[in-house]
Amino acid sequence: MDIYERKSKWKLYLGIIGGVIVLVTMLYSRYLANQLEAFERSRVELYAEALKSVTKTDYNDQDDQNVEIFILQKIEGIPVVLEDEEGNLIGENYDREVTTKFLEKEKQQFLDSGKKPIESRGYSRYIYYRNSKLLTYIKLFPIVQFFMLGAFILLGYLGFSSSRKAEQNRVWAGMAKETAHQLGTPISAIIGWIEHLKMDDQMTSDQMEIVQELRSDVGRLELIADRFSKIGSKPKLDPANIVDVIHKSIAYMKKRAPRRMEFNVVADQDPINASINHHLFEWVVENLLRNSLDAMDGQGKIEANVYRLENSIYIDISDTGKGIPSNKMKTVFQPGFSTKKRGWGLGLSLAKRIIEEYHQGKIFVKSSKINEGTTFTIQLPANT
Repeated sequence: MDIYERKSKWKLYLGIIGGVIVLVTMLYSRYLANQLEAFERSRVELYAEALKSVTKTDYNDQDDQNVEIFILQKIEGIPVVLEDEEGNLIGENYDREVTTKFLEKEKQQFLDSGKKPIESRGYSRYIYYRNSKLLTYIKLFPIVQFFMLGAFILLGYLGFSSSRKAEQNRVWAGMAKETAHQLGTPISAIIGWIEHLKMDDQMTSDQMEIVQELRSDVGRLELIADRFSKIGSKPKLDPANIVDVIHKSIAYMKKRAPRRMEFNVVADQDPINASINHHLFEWVVENLLRNSLDAMDGQGKIEANVYRLENSIYIDISDTGKGIPSNKMKTVFQPGFSTKKRGWGLGLSLAKRIIEEYHQGKIFVKSSKINEGTTFTIQLPANT
């Protein structure tokens, strides 16, 4: 199990725990809401029974009014609509001025909810009521809690992700610069020895050719050291013909690839210009080509298709290799991802950084099928 599978499982476990917490909260809030709703109905039923008692007992008008006020105080917070035998409506406990139209709407909403009106007598033959604001708040609490919890998790994730990414960037830049520094000393020494060998008059032409090849390889090491030294610093971008750059990178990799490998470059026009840092951009292309070669076991086809759409340049680098499993598609650009037994798994991660942060472009897997091949796409802003 690799680090990304473990991370995915931890995310799943945390998601399940969060879901259980939300579910328990929702169930408990629903239980409280049902209890409060039943309690409020019992209070309205008590109110109805009290009104029956008032209308049956021989109280004078003032007594009736005092008793009714006392009853209304006991159901304060629960708006009620009273309907007499003739259908006239009276509203009580509303914190606003009510009209007949408003009361008819309140009555209809009560009936539409499936509840049955409470029967009394006199001017309160039927009683319709609305649940209190407290009950409404309790019902809405799980939804509010869900969004608050989601916002908290999102902000926390973004904060930790940003902090982790910044720390990774510092580590990568430090490693790259230290690597460039460590390469500098042996490279300088090797160059000195090569120059010393060239001064030997007894060297044969074959030996001199070997020395020249050694100098060429050392030049390649100097280029690699220069690339590492640019990581973490804002590189200079210069206009370039992307088609020429692709041809150059493929020519370099072709000399070092098995003979049964086929390379091809397709461009809908020439030149196609963009601003790039030559050393870093060539590094990205060579990294993609090297990954393609590793995926084909010495035989297959690599094709680079360069084209322009509106204000963007696209470079599709396709191979006929093993392909990338669908469950790995989201992690190919993360540090540590590798389908090879050797390597640190930093190539594609650094390629993404170079393209997106330094060239304001994008790099992504356009398509991939097992045993059919993979296509990586680089998108760059085009020069006008």
